Amino acid sequence: MNKTRWFALGIAVILLVASIGIRFMSSLFSTDVEALFDTPNQPFQEKVVEEGTGKKIAVVELDGVIQDTSTSSVLNSGGYNHDRFLKKLEYVGEDRSVSGVILRVNTPGGGVVESDEIHDKIVEIREEHNKPVYVSMGNTAASGGYYVSAPADKIIAHPATLTGSIGVIMQSYNFTELADQLGIDMNTIKSGEFKDIMSPTREMTDEERDILQTMIDDMYADFVQVIMDGRDMSESKVRDLGDGRVYTGQQAADNGLVDGLGNLEDTIAMMKEDYEWANAQVVEYQGGYAWETFLGGQVKSLFSNEDQSLMAIQELLQQTDGPRAMYLYSK
Repeated sequence: MNKTRWFALGIAVILLVASIGIRFMSSLFSTDVEALFDTPNQPFQEKVVEEGTGKKIAVVELDGVIQDTSTSSVLNSGGYNHDRFLKKLEYVGEDRSVSGVILRVNTPGGGVVESDEIHDKIVEIREEHNKPVYVSMGNTAASGGYYVSAPADKIIAHPATLTGSIGVIMQSYNFTELADQLGIDMNTIKSGEFKDIMSPTREMTDEERDILQTMIDDMYADFVQVIMDGRDMSESKVRDLGDGRVYTGQQAADNGLVDGLGNLEDTIAMMKEDYEWANAQVVEYQGGYAWETFLGGQVKSLFSNEDQSLMAIQELLQQTDGPRAMYLYSK
């Protein structure tokens, strides 16, 4: 490459960097910087949804797949963060100014452990902090989404909500035939017979399948017990309903899985009426500081949708989690 082309390339790089800088600074100057970096003592932003001078009702949103991922970046700073969500529930439970909690659930579920941790926090809010918890189901509140909803004092679903999907799933791929076609051999050295159980490079044995099925059955029994305790429902009925299928909100109401139909506003009104909190203030606790959300949004704006998708795939590939049991509704 001659000097002219190197010079042209250098100019192009300078212009690109300058363009990105101008776009970022333009967004920064159009933002309320003082409010952006205002970090009060409380760790979560409090947004007033309804004004009031009486009791305080806190709305907490559970949105996205319930999964404690091992990677994080500025690009996903606005997504579900398991540790932060648990801290939010803990904060709302301990906040003496909050009298009632409404959990807005919009999730297809997720990890077994993560779902159980949320479930336990909700039980803690009700039993240790003596605060009522209502659930308002959004578009989807299935599998793990129903698991975390079960202990609530009252569950309200939209007629078109997809809920249910009661059960456990564990999946993996089998690349044996493809590897044979490509002439790829997998060499495995293991300390025990079942160390590579669910390996994608060979067929699963009947004994391995029995081992995994026993695990799934135990986890499913835990799911059934959670619903029995939370919904005061017999085991036989829970198992009849819990065959993995999804229900609409209306079907869930007909089967006793939810207490009523409505949206978030209806759920708020029900809590006010049930506890005679007519003049209650309703607030929403949002995750993280404003500057985190702003920075994530600005960085995303610098990349095309295709670039963002590639980065998301890269992060996913960096996670080393193998097949695991999930309370998850997947289409």
